[in-house]
Amino acid sequence: MTSSFSLPPSPFLSRRNILKSLSCGFGYAAFAAMAHEAAAKEQPLNPLAPKPAHFPGSAKRVIFFCMRGGPSHVDTFDYRPGLKTHEGKAPGSVGVGLNNQNGRKLMPSPWEFKKHGESGIEISDLYPHLSQHADELCLINGAWTDIPNHPQALVKLHTGNFQFVRPSMGAWALYGLGTENQDLPGFITMKPPARLGGTQNYGSAFLPAMFQGTALGVNGNVGIGNIENKTVSTPQQRKQIDLLQKMNKGLADRQPQNSEIDGIIESYELAFRMQAAVPRVMDISEETQQTQKAYGIGSGQSDDFGRMCLMARRFAESGVRFIELTHEGWDQHGGLKAKLESNCGQTDQPMAALIADLKERDMLKDTLLVWSGEFGRTPAVKKDDGRDHNATGFSMWMAGGGVKGGQRYGETDEFGIAAVKDKFHTHDFHATMLHLLGFDHKLLTYRYAGRDFRLTDVSGSVADKIIA
Repeated sequence: MTSSFSLPPSPFLSRRNILKSLSCGFGYAAFAAMAHEAAAKEQPLNPLAPKPAHFPGSAKRVIFFCMRGGPSHVDTFDYRPGLKTHEGKAPGSVGVGLNNQNGRKLMPSPWEFKKHGESGIEISDLYPHLSQHADELCLINGAWTDIPNHPQALVKLHTGNFQFVRPSMGAWALYGLGTENQDLPGFITMKPPARLGGTQNYGSAFLPAMFQGTALGVNGNVGIGNIENKTVSTPQQRKQIDLLQKMNKGLADRQPQNSEIDGIIESYELAFRMQAAVPRVMDISEETQQTQKAYGIGSGQSDDFGRMCLMARRFAESGVRFIELTHEGWDQHGGLKAKLESNCGQTDQPMAALIADLKERDMLKDTLLVWSGEFGRTPAVKKDDGRDHNATGFSMWMAGGGVKGGQRYGETDEFGIAAVKDKFHTHDFHATMLHLLGFDHKLLTYRYAGRDFRLTDVSGSVADKIIA
């Protein structure tokens, strides 16, 4: 398979390491030919430069809303009137397989569902702002995953595999497409989970280290520590880095099998450039008061996530390829009514504002928005004000980036326990996401330990019905 990559000069990566790092599904021969051509021109290759996909994709970038803890699908996006009809009954007594629902009773949602938009899709009252954009949303109601435990399900959502360390989906996207801004990280994750897989959720595993995510706000407020050096001038820093890079390149020449050295070299260069670029992009004071108010900034419960969403738009606008925003606290075994109202109140207005903002800037058409937790919650309960883990059926949604809005794709059974129609496994999600970015998920591979690995492992199907 040939490729028409156009890779600009890079002062820090050798042609040898590029060939070693990038013999992927695009074809080793194509990279070898480019390397020889570059060698003739004395121009090294930069693996983070923008690269063409397998075919023209409808999405150029991804913004992923990770609702960590497992949002209750039957209280948000999966309207199941059967729960009201059979309230208080055991699932088995009305002909539904128990599916780990032993000793439970069916509980309807405390919130009303209403039809919204021209499409008439039903969304809970928990989302008064987001529901105004119903015709942009594709509600995926037949999602499911393999295991109802947080660590494994969260890592599976991010990497496609909970048993082994694998590259994250953000790393795969950056690996395949490169980044459009060499002064910013190509993959940014805001407030990633500190546990439940931790850095696995945004790591690069056996992909070169330069493709891993840059975490903002690991310990609270979104930001990067020590971004400014108050003791050394910029020219002095440049001299220091030049010395370090000279030593690093010497080490790379002596240890050609160690790709992490390339990642360190790139990290130093990127960190130097980031000192000027990142604070500028993260400075939301440049935005009008009207824009900040639209995102819910300054209004209490939505302030924090509103800032993250506005920064996501600024990063997307600046060429960042994959942006993830994590919101914690959706694991509601008890206190469902108060806690779920709080969660949705914190995220509803900011997400709606981001959709409207991207649309106004003509960016929604090529920005894929994804909302999901690691799984859903049980429609049948042991407590009257709490739901437990449910992996066999839950909801996620997509918008923009070539997705057909205003529709429900897939279904769970009458009570929302298990996906039964147009089932959408984690591998199907990854395959569909990569397709929208322009990749055949079976061909975006990386050879490691004698095997070609991919994000979707050995399965996954593109959900053609959701593509506009």
